[in-house]
Amino acid sequence: MSSDNLPQSPEQPPRKPRVAVVFGGRSSEHGISVVTAGAVLRAIDRTKYDVLPIGITQDGRWALTADEPDRMAIVDRRPPNVAQLAESAEGGVILPVDPANREVVHSEPGSVPKALGEVDVVFPVLHGPYGEDGTLQGLLELSGVPYVGAGVLASAVGQDKEYMKRVFTSFGLKVGPYLVVRPREWQQDEPGARKRIVEFAADHGWPLFVKPARAGSSIGITKVSDPADLDEAIAEAQRHDPKIIVESLLRGREIECGVLEFEDGPRASLPAEIPPPQDQAYYDFDAKYIDSTPGLVPAPLTDEETAEVRRLAVEAFDAASCEGIVRADFFLTEDGEFVINEINTMPGFTPISMYPKMWEATGIGYRELVDLLIEAALRRPTGLR
Repeated sequence: MSSDNLPQSPEQPPRKPRVAVVFGGRSSEHGISVVTAGAVLRAIDRTKYDVLPIGITQDGRWALTADEPDRMAIVDRRPPNVAQLAESAEGGVILPVDPANREVVHSEPGSVPKALGEVDVVFPVLHGPYGEDGTLQGLLELSGVPYVGAGVLASAVGQDKEYMKRVFTSFGLKVGPYLVVRPREWQQDEPGARKRIVEFAADHGWPLFVKPARAGSSIGITKVSDPADLDEAIAEAQRHDPKIIVESLLRGREIECGVLEFEDGPRASLPAEIPPPQDQAYYDFDAKYIDSTPGLVPAPLTDEETAEVRRLAVEAFDAASCEGIVRADFFLTEDGEFVINEINTMPGFTPISMYPKMWEATGIGYRELVDLLIEAALRRPTGLR
């Protein structure tokens, strides 16, 4: 029989890129990360990508989880956690650290490790330390796996409020007055550190905001109006980070702006305004995620103010060497000046979060936004760039 008459095997369809959505983590923002992951999993285009959900438990175990976004929601004011979603209470997922091998493996005690296939890109939706601060990004760089969002340096800068402000100042961006108390100073000279804070308040006025220097989602923050309340506020901040930052109150409007990386460079969304919440002293965790205080999108600004805050948001993105995604938060002071408060290199990313709502107002819906972020990560090489 000639080869022309042999039955032809059907061509295999090309393999779809596989996206590992990594979420959870060891920080106090664990639950919000799970909520974000549920929204991302629901939005990823399954006709274009295969998806592998990987949760990191609060004690640091990497677990294979069910691909069930509906279980990743806040119920009765309680955020979800990875332990509820993990397919196994033991064992874990092992990510390769060999750039020539992107095979992910799942191992359990007493069982032969199971190959889960190669991963082409990681979508890390972790918030806070051990995920958004450059640690996970460093692991992915070692692995040679492309990933969504900022690299090691920008992630670290974006997590540490002190060095973020130092970077912004060096690039000419205006920041508000602040003071940093490092762990050693508090341990060795607690009265001196307390005196410094009171002197700072004498210069800039009460109230003050006492914050963990390397945390997010408004966790661990206390608004302090009297020196008698300082110790309790410091203790609360130090529960989340031994380094604290103290900021003065900036009187004005709270304005946010999203930045997204396109092929031709970063662009800014229409901005949003966060009105003061009715029942909280400031825009805290409950206002953001539990009560979902609605923002004004787009912000009621003049054309000139809108153009200026969009320009400044891109400047902040570039100043910190960011990639992919950033939400830049500003205050528009009473004298009409924009002061940058901070950037978030992996902002809240549920459909009701401000970042996607700003882009929706700019003409890019949630599903398209997720797709653009994955495409940007696949375009970008790992390593120094």
